[in-house]
Amino acid sequence: MIYSITPIPASISDFFWFNMPEGSEVASLLSTTFWMILGIAIIFLIYMVFSAASWIAHKFFIDSRNKAKGYTSLKTVTFGDESAVVANRFASVASVVAIFFFWGLATGSSLLGPIQLPAPFLGQTSFEYTAEDSYGKKDKGTVDLLVHTFDDKPKLEKADNTASGFAKNSALKVRERRTALLSAKKIGAKETEGFKIIEINGQPISKNQTVSFGNGEVLLTSKGSMQIRPYAGMTMEALYLPAPEDVWKSFIKLNKEGYTNVGLWENVFWSLIRVVLGFALGCLFGIPLGFAMGLSNWFRGWFDPIVEFMRPVPPLALIPLIIIWFGIGEQGKISLLFLAALWIMTIAARAGVSGVNISKVHAAYSLGATKKQLLLKVILPNSLPEIFTGARVAMGVCWGTVVAAELVAAEKGAGKMIIAASKFQLTDIVIIGIIIIGIIGFAIEVLMRKAENRLIPWKGRG
Repeated sequence: MIYSITPIPASISDFFWFNMPEGSEVASLLSTTFWMILGIAIIFLIYMVFSAASWIAHKFFIDSRNKAKGYTSLKTVTFGDESAVVANRFASVASVVAIFFFWGLATGSSLLGPIQLPAPFLGQTSFEYTAEDSYGKKDKGTVDLLVHTFDDKPKLEKADNTASGFAKNSALKVRERRTALLSAKKIGAKETEGFKIIEINGQPISKNQTVSFGNGEVLLTSKGSMQIRPYAGMTMEALYLPAPEDVWKSFIKLNKEGYTNVGLWENVFWSLIRVVLGFALGCLFGIPLGFAMGLSNWFRGWFDPIVEFMRPVPPLALIPLIIIWFGIGEQGKISLLFLAALWIMTIAARAGVSGVNISKVHAAYSLGATKKQLLLKVILPNSLPEIFTGARVAMGVCWGTVVAAELVAAEKGAGKMIIAASKFQLTDIVIIGIIIIGIIGFAIEVLMRKAENRLIPWKGRG
């Protein structure tokens, strides 16, 4: 009998790594994640530098002039005391200003005046190339390049090729931030034996090498053609992120004309009414269910597997079932929003009941309270803070889900407007929809905080 001996790997992890067909994909994923972390860290660092500068300005120019007032100023310990930490309004305004500043800076906005990053090259430019044939003879040609914006469609004049040399002149037009490929056959390789490009503006170049020519760069490909890239600048293209003033102009136009024969605020109304109905249904069924689970062992055991199973399931995963069960009408969209809010409100109500101080329950029973009185006078008031917190979270989730809900063949809605605009790469309309959804969500959050402060003044006071 013959036994084969398999070499032992250096480690178990090495063995599994090299025998996994997905090993290279996992390595690529980890590499991508690393660069994402690095990019996010750099952006966050820049943003925090702006925050530090704003804090210094506030400290020396505003805070030093205002004397501390109120109950918080009398406290000897504030670090770690949540009641002593309130949002600094100056910091909030400076944060929004910083976001718009970086937005304008990244897009080359005219609102910033002279504070600009280098813009991409636009206009006419040219460079000279030197070619060589198989006999070592050299000749020079000129490439004229017309760089234009996405909206412009300029006419291109033909290159002058009256000279008798084998290197031909050429004229090209290319969009900003794009590249143009000039085939070697178009500039003489087809008629000239051994044709190859050896210099760009007097600078030696070889295959797979890049040489700058002032307003751009030339890459000589492995086939001997020239890949020409004009200077792209440091700003973002409007296709990916338009300037703030362009978004504002689109908003004015959208407000007047609407989009796809539907008014802007009509779209917003339909999204809002769907969110309100879905959220209201989630509260209507979720809060009583949470109370039942918090007060009864049987209900807790009966519904706990369902709630804990459905809680981590994202609403997006339910879209196929929603379409199969309810079709593509309004019932499907509202059902999806209802399920998005239901489990959050159930858990919030259950946590509110479970968090009631037992000493209050004993005190109520000692004073002769019935179960009904205990529920209405003790448990319900002490559960409201948790319920309101859950409601704020559920409303945010519903707003995040409304775009997905309106993917289900909606004819109206802010989410539908965003999806339709994204298909035609109308980034300005997409940003308008996102901003409107964010503003309305923030407004609802503020209103719920105000209602919480008015309706539950005992929150945080034991």
